[in-house]
Amino acid sequence: MSSNPLRDLFFGPDRRALVSVAVPRRSFADVVLPPSTRRALDQALVQIRKHDVLFGQWGLGERHESGLGLAFNFAGPPGTGKTICAEAIAHALGRPLLVVRYNELESQWAGATAKNVASVFATAAEQDAVLFFDEADAIAGRRFTSVDQGYQREANAVVNVLLRELESFPGVVIFATNLAANFDPAFERRIRTHILFERPGPAEREQIWRVQIHHRKTPLAPDVDFADLAERYPASGGDIKNAVLKAAQMAIAEPGPDAEKRIAQRHFEAGIQDVLSSRRVMDQSLFEGMVPGLTGLADAGGVEDEVSALASRLVEVEDAVAELPAALTRLRDDEEHGRTALAAQQAEALHTLRASAEAALRTARLAVWLAAAAGVVAVAALAALL
Repeated sequence: MSSNPLRDLFFGPDRRALVSVAVPRRSFADVVLPPSTRRALDQALVQIRKHDVLFGQWGLGERHESGLGLAFNFAGPPGTGKTICAEAIAHALGRPLLVVRYNELESQWAGATAKNVASVFATAAEQDAVLFFDEADAIAGRRFTSVDQGYQREANAVVNVLLRELESFPGVVIFATNLAANFDPAFERRIRTHILFERPGPAEREQIWRVQIHHRKTPLAPDVDFADLAERYPASGGDIKNAVLKAAQMAIAEPGPDAEKRIAQRHFEAGIQDVLSSRRVMDQSLFEGMVPGLTGLADAGGVEDEVSALASRLVEVEDAVAELPAALTRLRDDEEHGRTALAAQQAEALHTLRASAEAALRTARLAVWLAAAAGVVAVAALAALL
């Protein structure tokens, strides 16, 4: 059911429109991860399964009234398996997966988005579901330090509600992001576990190539060498998936009977080269030519780190820009205060000068009067002598 702003204004949001409910079908058998990432996920599952023991039998729940839920942050480049692992955790727990719909969550009415966030958590608690925020930095971004616009106030309110809900939510919530640097710092202590999803190495890439192929139905040519593909092309799991689909499309499009067609090594090579070339095209930004070496950085596979650093710096710049109106106001106030103080000093000096002039005039007049009086006395004395 799509969002209806007028209905939401009077009756509140329809919870069914805020999330997509999925019955998890993919498990950890469907994803290939670096050993460090897999160990972190196994530890996360232990935390979830032993949660009742820790906070019930061991009494920690009596000492800690808030923050009893299990919040996880999956951070890493695109295509490294964050979404699949969220589904795999729900599958391992036998719970439904609720995926937040951001286009439905955000509302044009002031305060409504924050209410929608609270509704999402309430729905997850009622259904005992795993709540999943994909691209979570879109909603859990850094709060504005200076609030001068309505959208800044609304964004801060949404983050505040999200933090409050995390404190009281009793279930499992997973955040996934490509830009963890954009998270508000307050989430660091509220999220129990942060798991880094790194790009797969050659051994993991070979396994990823193999699991994309149906072991019985997919026809492969004798020259297919997945180990060679994994060694030569440093691709993510998402890239390999797209390459396999492209290779299959190339093979089936060739002339001849379908029953005789096979996916050969050249198809896989063409597919992965096409995917990586497309990614490099997308990496070309408006900054190309303005930032020396950026193209080389993208070819070396390090553009994600640079983008992450730039995004973090951009947040700092946004905060500084947000503070500019207040700084300008203070500057104008200081300027006005200085102008007022200068005018007061000038008026006081003028008053002092005027008072001094008037005192000098009175003194001069008195001197003239005294001189005149002395002259009269002198004339009278001279007349008496004569």
